[in-house]
Amino acid sequence: MKFLFTTLPSNDLGLLTRSLPIARELKEHGHKITFCNPARSPSKLISEAGFDNLLPSHRLQAAFLRARPDLTEINLKAFSYYLRSIPYRMPSVTAEIRDIDHFGAMIGMLNEGFVRAYHEAYVTLIQDFETDAVVDFWNPFACLAARTQKKPLVTIIQADIHPASQGFTWWQAPQPRITRPAEIANAILEENDQEPIEKVGDLFAGDLTLVLGIPETDPLPESAVATYVGPILWQNESIKMPDWFANLSEEKPVVWVYVGNPRYLPFVTPMDSESTLEICIQILAEEDVQVILTSGHHKLPKKLLPLPDNFIYESFLPGLQMAHRSDLLIHHGGYGSCQTGLSSGTPAVIIPTYSERESNARRVVATGAGEMILPKKGHGWKRIVSADELRIKIRRVLSEPAYKESAYHISQKMQKFGGAKEATRQIENFIQPDLKV
Repeated sequence: MKFLFTTLPSNDLGLLTRSLPIARELKEHGHKITFCNPARSPSKLISEAGFDNLLPSHRLQAAFLRARPDLTEINLKAFSYYLRSIPYRMPSVTAEIRDIDHFGAMIGMLNEGFVRAYHEAYVTLIQDFETDAVVDFWNPFACLAARTQKKPLVTIIQADIHPASQGFTWWQAPQPRITRPAEIANAILEENDQEPIEKVGDLFAGDLTLVLGIPETDPLPESAVATYVGPILWQNESIKMPDWFANLSEEKPVVWVYVGNPRYLPFVTPMDSESTLEICIQILAEEDVQVILTSGHHKLPKKLLPLPDNFIYESFLPGLQMAHRSDLLIHHGGYGSCQTGLSSGTPAVIIPTYSERESNARRVVATGAGEMILPKKGHGWKRIVSADELRIKIRRVLSEPAYKESAYHISQKMQKFGGAKEATRQIENFIQPDLKV
C-alpha cells in the first residue's frame, strides 16, 4: 500500500514527532510511505528518518500562479519562503485561536483562490504518488483533497481538533463561529459530488479518526467517533547522545528548556518564543541547576549568546531520552512537548504562546503534572513573562514531589494505549480488513 503522510506545513517538529513513529511501523510492514512538508526543520527530520518528502513547491507554484496572477514575478526561492510562512500569513493575527474554523480563517481559508490552489496542489500530489490512502496530521487542504479524490482518509489528531470538541478555548464562553472557510470548502466538495461539512473541523473526522493521548489528558464527549491511541513520540535510535550527557551531575537537577521556533518570520508573531527564551536564560542562570537548551533544528538568536556557564546548548536532541533524564521540562505548550513530559513522567513549567498551546498547558496542569505561566501582551506582539512568577514555579515544581508523582501516574496510564503500534494496527485493519493484524 502507498500512504501519503501530510501535515500542516509549519516550521515546527511537533507534527513530525507523532507521524514518523507510525510511518516507521508501516514501512516495516512493507508499505511505501512518502511525506509532504516543505518547511525547513521538518524536512530535515524527515530526511534523517530515511523517508522521501514530496516537496510541493513547483506544483503549488503552478497552482498559485493560476489562482493568483499577481504572483507572476515571484521566483522559486521566494515562493518556497512564502510556502513555509503560510500558517503565519494571517489576515488578522491573534494569540487567541478559538477553534478550527478560526484557525482555518487565519491560515488563508477566507480566500477562495488560495483554498482552490492548495486543494489543486494536493490533488496533484495524490495522483502523482498514486496514493492508496492519506494519513493526515492537521492539514485541512490535504483532507479536502483526499475527500474529493475519494481516497481513504486516516486522521490522527489532538482532541481539541475533533469536531465534537469545544475547540482551543474550551474554558471560555462559546463565541460565534466563522462560517466562510466551511462555505468555500463546501463549494469544492459540491463540485466533486461530496457531502458538505458544517465546519472546518469536520474535515478532520476521517474515515478512521485516531486521537492522541488518553481520555484523562485529552477528553472528548462520549458521542465522539474516535479511537484513543495514547502518546505517539519520535525517537531516532541512530542519533547518539553527546558525551556530556552521561556526565551530567546527579547532585544537581537537570532542567531541559525547549521552546520551539524562536522566530517564525522576520517580524514578531504571537507564536514566537524568543522573549520566552530570554527570561528563561535570565532566571535559570541564577539557579543551582544544570540547563540543557535545545531549539529543534532552529537557529538560536545571536542576541541570546553567550549562554550562562550552567547551560549546554544543542540544536537538536532525542526528546524522550532528554525527558527521561530531566527533572523538569520548560516548554512552550506544544502538544508534542506536553505528551513527551507526560509519557516520560517528567513534570513541566509551561509558557504557552497562543491559545492552542494554552489549551495543552491547561490539560497538563489539570493532571497535577505541572504549572503554567501565561505571558502578558507587551509592545506589538512581544510577550512578557513575569520573572518572579517563573522563578517561583520552577522552584516549586522541582521541590514538591506531588508534581513528579502525578506525571508518573499519567505516564503509567498512557502506556496501556499502544501508541504507534496500536495506531498502525488500526490503520492496517481499516485499509485491509480481510488481513486483520
